[in-house]
Amino acid sequence: MKTIIADKIASVAQHLDLKRELRVATDIPCEEGVLVAAEILNSKTSYNMLELSSGRMAKVRPGDIIVGALGHRKALFGYSGHLPSAVAVGDVLQVLNIGGVLGVCDSVNANFGAPFDARVLGSVLHFPYLGERIGVPARVGASQLDQDAPANTAGVPVVAIAGTCMNSGKTAAACAIISRLRHHGLTVDAFKATGVSLRRDILAMEDAGARNTAIFTDFGVVSTTADNGPSVTRMMLTQLAANRPDVIVYELGDGILGAYGVEAILRDPGVRKSLSCLVLCANDPVAAWGGARLLREEFDLEPDIVTGPATDNVVGRDIINDRLSLQAINAVTDGSALGDAVAASVELGPAEK
Repeated sequence: MKTIIADKIASVAQHLDLKRELRVATDIPCEEGVLVAAEILNSKTSYNMLELSSGRMAKVRPGDIIVGALGHRKALFGYSGHLPSAVAVGDVLQVLNIGGVLGVCDSVNANFGAPFDARVLGSVLHFPYLGERIGVPARVGASQLDQDAPANTAGVPVVAIAGTCMNSGKTAAACAIISRLRHHGLTVDAFKATGVSLRRDILAMEDAGARNTAIFTDFGVVSTTADNGPSVTRMMLTQLAANRPDVIVYELGDGILGAYGVEAILRDPGVRKSLSCLVLCANDPVAAWGGARLLREEFDLEPDIVTGPATDNVVGRDIINDRLSLQAINAVTDGSALGDAVAASVELGPAEK
């Protein structure tokens, strides 16, 4: 065990409230979610930020000692990488996302250049036994994942936002909906169900007016998959519903077709039973057509509203209205109308004063 001074603690480690002075050990369990300290070896001019445990974004430079979590990532528009079979002090891993996930990079996005290389310094220790100097490897999450957890929403309406791919406007839609529902005087709780650990989207939901928020990392999940996505979604639904909001809004990160488990979530009986309104985000009319058809034919789900870049102007909206017989409302230019349409769909009007 030795002491190091960390320059930056990534948001994936938020739940432990770590300080800059840390104890690290040479014994590193090679398991997803284990926190490690690592030294940045190279410089980058793009995709060169780290989301800190405070929620702020900080530029990363060679020589910085960061705290991140071992994990994998399978992103369509980003780095993809896997968890190695073993990790030892001195090994070089890559920073796979700006939330601080560390693994072996398998695929590079040309728009972002090569990822940061990081030399492993050791596993970060925390000391759970009061009065004892017995350190154990720290792990992400405040709660333990229960694969068999049921979904109990206690009658609270639930709005889900799914997209045809990454960057299709899901978070913008979630924030527009939350903001408008709050203007109606309703209490809104929100969460992000899938993706790779990054708190930026739920922080945006809080800024839009969400009272309570959650993300899969709260339950020790670094990257969602078909195996853990349904259970962690059911747990977040139950946890937030217990606080009796008027409505729950959640975002399914990535696309309907992807590696983060969105398909498994949409097939899960408990999740499906809880669903009150489904908003589809699409980048263009063809994506909207394909997404709606996929939801209808593969999942037996009917989208209530289409938004995203496909609705940026009247041309796209008219195509969606005519060809899909669905409401097409832009979240950026007409967020109030989008929120009102969602409220009507779940039969929620303005709260009584």
